[in-house]
Amino acid sequence: MGVKFRNVGVIGKYMKKQIEHLKRVKNAVILAHYYAPAKVQEIADYVGDSFYLAKVAKQSDADIIVFCGVRFMGESAKILNPDKKVLMPDPSADCPMAHMVADGVIEGMRKRYDDLAVVCYINSTAELKCKSDVCVTSSNAVKIVKALPNKNIFFIPDKNLGSFVAKQVPEKNIILNDGSCPIHARITKEQVCAEREKYPDARILTHPECDAAVVALSDYVGSTAEIIDYAKQSMAKEFIICTEEGVDYRLMTDNPDKHFYFPHPHPCCADMKYNTVESVLAVLQKEDQEIIVDEEVRRLALLPLERMLGLAK
Repeated sequence: MGVKFRNVGVIGKYMKKQIEHLKRVKNAVILAHYYAPAKVQEIADYVGDSFYLAKVAKQSDADIIVFCGVRFMGESAKILNPDKKVLMPDPSADCPMAHMVADGVIEGMRKRYDDLAVVCYINSTAELKCKSDVCVTSSNAVKIVKALPNKNIFFIPDKNLGSFVAKQVPEKNIILNDGSCPIHARITKEQVCAEREKYPDARILTHPECDAAVVALSDYVGSTAEIIDYAKQSMAKEFIICTEEGVDYRLMTDNPDKHFYFPHPHPCCADMKYNTVESVLAVLQKEDQEIIVDEEVRRLALLPLERMLGLAK
């Protein structure tokens, strides 16, 4: 058997009605990442990966954006929308990888290498974006790095995504930073092989934040959204999914006749699970957990984000 379809249950009618009312009255929109809990995805207006949600935030005409993700996502939304109020249901939801660039490293790389572009995975703090030339997501990193005129690329903060890009763009000198997503990095080759032994016909779909040994085993490597699309379009009926378990809600919703398996223990981001329906309602009521970005930081961080949106078209 595959991962069972999550029994999301019926969200309390009163709570759901309150959220819908507050959205109308306050002109608010709810954005949720695929890794957020299923109940939160169910009430969101838009659900997607980092790149999709960044575009939605940029295009939204809402006055209030409730971002059900982790802090760097809320920061990105605020950077792109300085005149909008960006709220997070739980401001303690953070991404450890977003901070994984040591002080002075970027400055040192710029002194060491001529013709250097600092390419910053969107999963990073606003301060790191300020020091970068362009942002990327897992879905557009290869395309953007190929499009850059620079020969030398310092890829921050994720060494695994950087390594994946380096293999796709061998003409560039890609320098890797020592950082990684703790959730994806914990998925091992042995765990994936154990699942394949149980389900030999299953296709292995992997996020590029995983270790190179896991990527090498895979039938397909792509962003969360690309994994979802692949599973939907594939004629296969069984899949081993090497990314955070929250994606199973969308996978099973789109493909009720297919089976999805995750490595054991299941990859789970505790920070993403801080987002709850109750906390969404509370932040809409109180508007008390706003993301604030210093204006100078926002202005500098906006440049690589806008360059990403332009190059990724």
